[in-house]
Amino acid sequence: MKIFIAGARSITSLDDNVQKKLMSIYNKNYNVFVGDCYGIDTAVQNFFMKLRYKNVTVYASNGKARNNVGSWKVENIHVNNSIKGFDFYKQKDEAMAKNADYGFMVWDGKSRGTLNNIINLINDNKKVVVYISPFHKMLVIEKMSQLDNLIEH
Repeated sequence: MKIFIAGARSITSLDDNVQKKLMSIYNKNYNVFVGDCYGIDTAVQNFFMKLRYKNVTVYASNGKARNNVGSWKVENIHVNNSIKGFDFYKQKDEAMAKNADYGFMVWDGKSRGTLNNIINLINDNKKVVVYISPFHKMLVIEKMSQLDNLIEH
């Protein structure tokens, strides 16, 4: 099983609920796809590094990982040099969504990138477990019609 884990840059620590979910992924020996950004990406990397977990792949735009704390394999996602900002980093997120079997998103209720990841996974008919950090609530989203429930929180 391949899991795409991502979330908001504003969230820099993992609460107990998120750690339990990550420990479940670890115990099942799933493959983890994670980005190279600050915030949740780095927090998730640190969590798995402390466990010396090997089944992690860091996705990086043009192969240049900003953060790879466990020195894991880097998946190079080619992005045209003319693309900048959000659209530049969005390319690697789209690749992770495409390559994963399902997603685990840690959302602050505001992050445009995390919401975009949720939509991409749903559009690929993949289940997404969304942890809404401010409310300490986990939701399973499987179809677009459920997005209203997510946004209401």
